[in-house]
Amino acid sequence: MLVDSHCHLDRLDYKEKHKNIADVIDKARVQGITHLLSVCVTLDDYPAMAEMIAPYKQVSSTCGIHPLYKEAVMDEALLLEYASSDKVVAIGETGLDFFYSPETKEWQMDAFRRQIRVAKQLNKPLIIHTRGARQETLDILHEEGAEQVGGVLHCFTESIEMAEEAMKMGFYISVSGIVTFKNAKELQEVIKAVPLDRLLVETDSPYLAPVPHRGQENEPAYTHDVAKFVADLKGVSFEELAEVTTNNYFTLFKGAVTVN
Repeated sequence: MLVDSHCHLDRLDYKEKHKNIADVIDKARVQGITHLLSVCVTLDDYPAMAEMIAPYKQVSSTCGIHPLYKEAVMDEALLLEYASSDKVVAIGETGLDFFYSPETKEWQMDAFRRQIRVAKQLNKPLIIHTRGARQETLDILHEEGAEQVGGVLHCFTESIEMAEEAMKMGFYISVSGIVTFKNAKELQEVIKAVPLDRLLVETDSPYLAPVPHRGQENEPAYTHDVAKFVADLKGVSFEELAEVTTNNYFTLFKGAVTVN
């Protein structure tokens, strides 16, 4: 049993690669992935995504505004309304990205703070995107009291020092297909050092397909490939890696439903 702890089901290719969302879920189930977390990146996208996944108990969702979507609506009242749904188990993805969009730094920091405050109101964890903003991300998490709800630093590519600081605040570290890339030696060393009981696995599909699927559109079924690589990297069995990361997921996202 595995969980894809971060995918964007509303952004997959339903014209050529998949028939529909049920097809995606079935392909994942064949590979042992029994639960998916479909992550929202703008409030504009949320209603359609929510409607898409509504029939599937094995799919949970998040609601938030990604730091690279400055043109998106940042309406705290609307976020609070949407995220109050039982289907929504986390706020995000939110965070900071000064690598791709340093010119929107002030907007990003304000939106990040406001989303942490909504997470605290709802007592739901955070899905954090961070790139090129290690210290600023940690500072805001500390200043806004994010340890009250915890969460996950998703698709982690940062330093072990940042991971350790985040874990002290109750955050988990999620690893994506990037860890399988040949040029990811530094990241591989970081993931070796992250305790198994603080680790999640994800695809971030449709992006960042792992080896041996690199160059293709990513999909939740490929969580299996990420998990197998991480298990080998950490010197544990695939079964142990799957069991522990799945337990970690349901410990963090308490509103998620297990469907065997």
